[in-house]
Order: sequence, then structure tokens, then C-alpha cells
Amino acid sequence: ESSCVFSTAAQQRSTGDECGPEDPRDEPRHPLSDCALEHKAIKLEEQVRDLTERYRKALADSENVRRRTQKFVEDAKLFGIQSFCRDLVEVADILEKTAESAAEEAEPSNPNPTLKKIYEGLSLIEAKLQSVFAKHGLQKMNPVGGKYDPYDHEIVCHVPAEGMQPGTIALVTQDGYKLHGRTIRHALVGVAVESQE
Repeated sequence: ESSCVFSTAAQQRSTGDECGPEDPRDEPRHPLSDCALEHKAIKLEEQVRDLTERYRKALADSENVRRRTQKFVEDAKLFGIQSFCRDLVEVADILEKTAESAAEEAEPSNPNPTLKKIYEGLSLIEAKLQSVFAKHGLQKMNPVGGKYDPYDHEIVCHVPAEGMQPGTIALVTQDGYKLHGRTIRHALVGVAVESQE
């Protein structure tokens, strides 16, 4: 501030003899006030820049929070039934095994019409259950013939690779299920390996 005052005062002294119509004595100048105002203006500009930057950061943070919250809500809607689905697929297992047993008993060699109707009823229930599963995004995996994937499958045995590529899934001992693409129960599988003779 002192340098600003000094330079302004020196300028006034040097131009004092050349006073024209705009004589400083007619309009008294306040060099200290001008410098102080300039200094305040610079400080205010810095504060505005700082506040603008903080505002931008706050906007970005609130947008991130909004997106995370929205994702959380969407996931809750999609996967809120996950534990319920895990329980239901066990019921589907029992139904499938019962239908398979009824199918074996209701072969042409067995003329029992009641058994045949039971098998047909179980098959309808099983088909309907899988239809309801599909409606809610729950799907049974069909990994036989595909590659082993530790995210989807759990190896329970190895079988000789007869006509199959080693590492390929040869059989499934328990069906795996996915809910909207997320594995909720691993398929228990047998993987083909080269037989060692």
C-alpha cells in the first residue's frame, strides 16, 4: 500500500505544474482509498474463485451420492428377493427329483393311470415354477458342454474326457441359479479330464 501511495504522490508532484482544466485541486484524489479498493477487489475475486470451486465440488459430490443411492435402490429392487429365491430353488430341486422318480415309475411297462397323472401334474408344476422364476429374473444354469467357471460352478468330481474337451463340464449334480445375471447358487459339476492309463 505504501508503494502505491508513494507512486501516486510522486505522480501528482511531477504533474503539478501542468494543471489544466482537470486540476487535482478541483477534484481531490484519494490514492489510499483507490489502493485499498483495488486490494479488496483482488481479495474478493480470489474468494469468488474459491467459492466457485467449492460449489463445483459440492455439486459433483452430491451427484455422486445421488447416483450411488439410485444404484442402491435399483439393486435392492432387483436383488431383494435373493434369499427367498435361494430357498425356492431347493423346492424346485425336490420337485424335479420327484417328477423324475414318477417318470421312471410311469413307464409304458407300468399301466397305472394314477401314476401317469401324478407325473403329468408334477411336470406342469415344474414348468410353471420355472416360468415364474424366469418372470422374476431367476434362471437355471445349463453348463453341460461349457467351460468350467469358478464364479458359476463348483467342482465335485472329475470324469474321463470321452469325446469331450478336458476342462469341459460333463455333468451337473446340482443345478446352479442366477438372479439377474448374479450367481445365487453355484452349480455342482463334474469336469472332464484326460484319463491317465
